[in-house]
Amino acid sequence: MLLIPIAFVMIQTAHAAKAEPPLNSHPTQQTFFQALTALCGKAFEGKVVTDTASSETFNNKTLVMHVRECSDTQIHIPFHVGEDRSRTWIISRTGSGLSLKHDHRHKDGSEDAVTMYGGLAHQPGFAQIQAFPADSYTQWMFAEKGLPQSINNIWKIFVYPDRFSYQLVREGREFRVDFDLNQPVDTPPAPWGAG
Repeated sequence: MLLIPIAFVMIQTAHAAKAEPPLNSHPTQQTFFQALTALCGKAFEGKVVTDTASSETFNNKTLVMHVRECSDTQIHIPFHVGEDRSRTWIISRTGSGLSLKHDHRHKDGSEDAVTMYGGLAHQPGFAQIQAFPADSYTQWMFAEKGLPQSINNIWKIFVYPDRFSYQLVREGREFRVDFDLNQPVDTPPAPWGAG
């Protein structure tokens, strides 16, 4: 007679172990995530406003961000640099806040050697601004790939009614691109590797 209750408890315990952790974002992070979700399906042109390294990568290129895929837990934002469709920012809700990852792909859709790096928003931040210091995986990968200067990267995303900004800061380096949310543009082709 005791076998049935024990079996039931074992099944319930196994089911609970497979359940996803709760998504306990701070209210400011929830507001930030909702503001991004409101942009879903739209694309916007931007311009580099700060680049202390004067990178050739972005010179004379059309820069477009496209809030392409949105769910309750994740937002995919491809960042097109001219004809280069290799970059996608992925913002996810986790059990401890928000994360930012950079998905880098080759034209054939295969992963770049340096990809899925990013950070975690440990602090509540603001409804308009979230900061993502490099997480431990990212720091390890940058060390392994010979990019020690990037270990202390902090990425910031700003979402205001008329402007979206992506910023990278670390000692001796700052990069920021601003996108005008008042002027949607035609949606670009899918990023490399998208299904």
